[in-house]
Amino acid sequence: MANKKEIWTVQAILNWTRQYFLDKGVENPRLDAEVLLSHILEKERLYLYVHFDQPLEDKELAAFRAAVKQRAARLPVAYIIGSKEFMGLDFEVTPAVLIPRPDTEILVEAAISRLALVEEPCILDLGTGSGAICISMLKNLPAARGTTVDISPEALIVAKRNAAKHQIEQRLTFYQGNLFIPVKGQKFTAIVSNPPYIPEGDIPGLTPEVQQEPNLALAGGEDGLDFYRRIVQDGRNYLTDNGFIAMEVGIGQARLVADMAEKTGYYKVSDIIKDYGGIERVVVLEGL
Repeated sequence: MANKKEIWTVQAILNWTRQYFLDKGVENPRLDAEVLLSHILEKERLYLYVHFDQPLEDKELAAFRAAVKQRAARLPVAYIIGSKEFMGLDFEVTPAVLIPRPDTEILVEAAISRLALVEEPCILDLGTGSGAICISMLKNLPAARGTTVDISPEALIVAKRNAAKHQIEQRLTFYQGNLFIPVKGQKFTAIVSNPPYIPEGDIPGLTPEVQQEPNLALAGGEDGLDFYRRIVQDGRNYLTDNGFIAMEVGIGQARLVADMAEKTGYYKVSDIIKDYGGIERVVVLEGL
């Protein structure tokens, strides 16, 4: 790969990179190689399969080599290419934000279904990160308005760019701050959140890729439940009549969060929804 005089075709470079990634412990070596190369070539992945014999130009090789080096260092693919698909939409991501996961689509779909018949729903997204949750909801709910809060100003910069990209920025308000503090006195039809929920003791055991995501978006305190306690305790003050709170939770946390909410006497557990792997992933609360 270092010999510029050698001709590298699409097939040859993919085969070499697959083995290289495999040796480095990358989980999806072939897929990652294809995603990176299609990004460098500015083509769809299908293009690679019908142009296996196409030789790469020197500038393409140089760019691909740099991307491969980053991935071998276990930088997530989404950070390398600067984007991630979520709910059928393309979102900009940087190391300042958590990379959107397919499991979080369960949260978004659950919230959308509950708001489908509401005339002008107001949505609060706590810990918005890239803005993927709230922006996806606004794209599916044309009459809705959204408010997002994140403690990270760098994350909000990314979220604002994504809102502009998807042309919903006129319906979305951004606040920099800690959970409910910036929206004191406001009421919302839906409060949604994918808060940090990894117990602090589990952080060192995360994959190298996940450890390169912002700690602020991962660490949920000693037992992983710190943010749920705060959302459950204060959330009722920010809900309209018939409003609800929908939160993504970690493995084994759904019942703990549900019990926590019920013990306050402020909520009933409307639903606990499993993800694609059968894990209880979303807790939906309604005010009493």
